[in-house]
Formats: sequence, structure tokens, C-alpha cells
Amino acid sequence: MHLHGFNFYYVLAPGFANYNPATDTQKFSLVNHQERNTLGVPVGGWAVIRFKANDPDRGVWFLHCHLDVHMSWGLGTAFLVDNSGMPESTLPPPPTDYPQC
Repeated sequence: MHLHGFNFYYVLAPGFANYNPATDTQKFSLVNHQERNTLGVPVGGWAVIRFKANDPDRGVWFLHCHLDVHMSWGLGTAFLVDNSGMPESTLPPPPTDYPQC
């Protein structure tokens, strides 16, 4: 899986079969996190990531599988990132004469 616009700051755990929150949270690595923007997910498995949506270019960012055929099977989603109110992740409004699409 690949996330546009951000790095995964925390790869907490990968696993096989279906994710079970009752038992799989015990597998989370909460120290020495890996930083990536692409992650291999086990076949038929899962991965838990955390990331900060702090890219100043707010908008819609795509998380997807890098195998094109998998995207047509639903292995992709989009995140809508708005201003957070913090100066480092807030963009000024566009100029009043900015052309519209």
C-alpha cells in the first residue's frame, strides 16, 4: 500500500488473516517505529499504521495498492485533509482572481 502526500510515521503491526482487535493489538510495536510511504501487506492480511495528516497541501490524498488491478477491486481509499488550525498545516485562501476549474 502506498500513501500519497505523507509518510507513515508509525507502522504498528502487520498480520495474517482477519484483523482481530481483541488479540492483534497486543502485537503492536509502540517503540522504534519504521517511517515509510509504502508498505507491504501480507496476502490476505492487514497492517496497522498511524500518520499525521500535516502536509500543508490540504486536499484529497490517495492510499492505494501499487498493483493496478487491485485498485479496481477496491484496494484504495482517499483521505480528505483540511486545515488543522496550526500554522504549519494551514494554507492561506487562494487569491480572489485565481481561475476556477
